[in-house]
Amino acid sequence: MSHIANLLISRRSVRKYSEELLSPEETELILQAALLSPTSKNSHSWEFIIIEEKEMLQKLSMCKPESGKFIANAALAIVVIGNPLLSDVWIEDASIASFAMQMQAEDIGIKSCWVQVRNRNFSETITSGEHLNDLLNIPMPLEVLSIVSFGKSQKPRSPHDVDSLLWEKMHIGKYELGSNDSE
Repeated sequence: MSHIANLLISRRSVRKYSEELLSPEETELILQAALLSPTSKNSHSWEFIIIEEKEMLQKLSMCKPESGKFIANAALAIVVIGNPLLSDVWIEDASIASFAMQMQAEDIGIKSCWVQVRNRNFSETITSGEHLNDLLNIPMPLEVLSIVSFGKSQKPRSPHDVDSLLWEKMHIGKYELGSNDSE
């Protein structure tokens, strides 16, 4: 099996991190993966805000009050933002960068979790993105896509079961309804 296949099998979203910090070299490799990620027309429509300070990690964890709390215990969080004026596919560019960082982290034994920010709410009147714009001084026209948290896992997680892959989601040549699909 290839190295990439093994990384994909072992990569799991981890929300419980140990107190261990990342080394500067580990952090640099993760950041480098983001900057090496491809963008449409080489637009480099993404930007990143790197957070390691515990007080700010705690503040970030409130961007989605019910589902972002674990960010507070991460060793590192990277806020992934994009510029819609540079590219009409900034969301895709920023998504690829987010995943590249997660794969690099997995390769060096660091666990991660994607926290969706775009189209999510901080409260009934403020979006998660607006909250982060204020908190992190993010200027217009930049938009927050996600926060990716990183850290050493508190406990091991089992890898994905390749025998349970959803092969029925694969269609060869054209889309065909499978035996499990309803018409």
